[in-house]
This record gives sequence, C-alpha cells and structure tokens, in this order.
Amino acid sequence: MGKTIRIGTRESQLAVWQARQVKELLTRSGYAAELIYLKSEGDIDLQTPLYEIGVQGIFTRSLDIALLNDKIDIAVHSMKDVPTQLANGIIQAAILKRASYKDLLVYKNDISFLSDFNSTAVIATSSIRRKAQWLNRYPYHKIENLRGNVNTRLHKVEENNWNGAMFAAAGLERINLRSANTIELDWMLPAPAQGAIMMVCRNGDDFCLNACHHFNDADTALCTKIERDFLRTLYGGCSTPISALAVIKNDVVYFKGNILSPDGKEKAEMESCAPIFDRVNLGAKMALQLLQKGGQAIAENIRKNSLSINDEV
Repeated sequence: MGKTIRIGTRESQLAVWQARQVKELLTRSGYAAELIYLKSEGDIDLQTPLYEIGVQGIFTRSLDIALLNDKIDIAVHSMKDVPTQLANGIIQAAILKRASYKDLLVYKNDISFLSDFNSTAVIATSSIRRKAQWLNRYPYHKIENLRGNVNTRLHKVEENNWNGAMFAAAGLERINLRSANTIELDWMLPAPAQGAIMMVCRNGDDFCLNACHHFNDADTALCTKIERDFLRTLYGGCSTPISALAVIKNDVVYFKGNILSPDGKEKAEMESCAPIFDRVNLGAKMALQLLQKGGQAIAENIRKNSLSINDEV
C-alpha cells in the first residue's frame, strides 16, 4: 500500500520492542514498513545524571533530526520522554493504548524497611521525580544514580549493594523482565504520559499520518494530553519533579498531580475530577490551581537554583 514506511527507533531492547509493535500494526493494515536504528544522546552518556544533562528531548532529539532530514518517516517514543512542545515540522500521529502507568521497586533480599519510615536504605534511580517522591516518604534513605537501558540498570542492581531500584512497570513488563522481587509503588504518582507510546511524523506527510491514525487510542490520547498540559503549564523541565495522572471512569476524568522540591522536603499536590465534556484545558486549570496551593513557591525555588547552577558552570 504505497511506499515503505521507515520507522525510526533507538537501539535499546525496550525501544525496539515498541517500534516492532508499530511495525506489526502497520503490516496488519496492509502497509509495508521497516525499522531504522538510531542512537540517542541518552544512550551514549550513561554516567551523568539525567537532570544535569537535560532530560527533555535527550531520547528523542536524534530521531527528530532523522525525521526532519527525511531519513525516517515515523519515530516511535516512550511518550514520557517527549518534550511537551514538539519540534517544528513534527506532529503527533497517534498514541497507542496505554499500558501500566505505575512505578515499581525492584528489591534485593527483603522489603521490611519499607514499613519503617525512619529506616535507612540505599535506593537507585536516575529520575528526579522518583527521587523526590521517595525522599518525601523515606527522608533517611540515600539515592544513588542509575543510568542505562532497562537491561543495563537491572544488571547494575545485581552488581551493587543497594536495597533496590525504581523502574517503570510498563518497561519491564513489555520485554518480560518483571521478576518476582518487585513491588508496585501505588503511592507514587507517575510521570506525565508514563506507560504510553507516541508515534510522530513530519507535518504534511498525510500518507503516514493516515496510516498511524487507525491506531490512535482516544482515551489514552485525552489522558496524556491533560497530564502533559499540566506539566507544560507548570513550566516542567528536566530538573522539576512533577507528576500527573488522569484516568477516565464512567465519562468522568479523575486527576491527581503534584510538584516537589528535588530533596523531597516540600510538596504541593491536588486531586480533582470533571465530566469528560469539560475536558478542555483541564490540565492547565489543574496546574494553575496547584500553583495557588503552594506549587508556585516550589517551582520558583527550583528555577532559581537551576539558574544558579548554570551560572556557576
């Protein structure tokens, strides 16, 4: 059916799994498709914490460039890695049905320390969002930096004398790496759009846009838009611990969101619901309410500290 659609993907096992799902969907619909493998900056530098090198766009930039240079036709991303403002010339083509949005703890030995909020333990993550929420709950724990793809991070957990490390449930489950020694962190709010897969193409490429449109999940697209609007309104960046979750039940959108200081000591949160017909600008409205409930001071302190760090560098 027309041209062969070139699908751009990072080389990690999880990224390739996601791209293969898209290829299978296209093939079933009668489209010819092939995978094009590309490296991202986030895959090359595995030592520097993500919040120091600018996480927003670090896993998508190389695919964006390839797309704009007509080396690929579609890019497939974990949606939580995609900046809320897409690059000029690139448009959202489809959002696949969301998998689990939850975070997991992969633990070693036992988890008795989780029931004692005054306990000491060492937990690993590269996510400043997870770090902030964890320290808010367990202020005496130490957080170690953990970079790399899913397989690399799991290997590092085995190698190091940590009590555990945090992962996205969807990432482990998609490539069958979720083991018995995991526990869902039901109290932790996810990153906006966590668990969702986004497909993007060039603006004006109606062939690819129409091909992808068949796979768009309306509920996932709506919920992730609300979450990302919330993030954008709060001026969320790589060093801002912002979480958001929107779910639809019986034509009602239920929303939770928060912002924390990076050390977890300060927290502003909110919870609300609205009829699905009142969804326009819902994420932005929730963000403005959160700013009035203490979020403004936290956000300003984060930006102020970020500017100070940049000035020193």
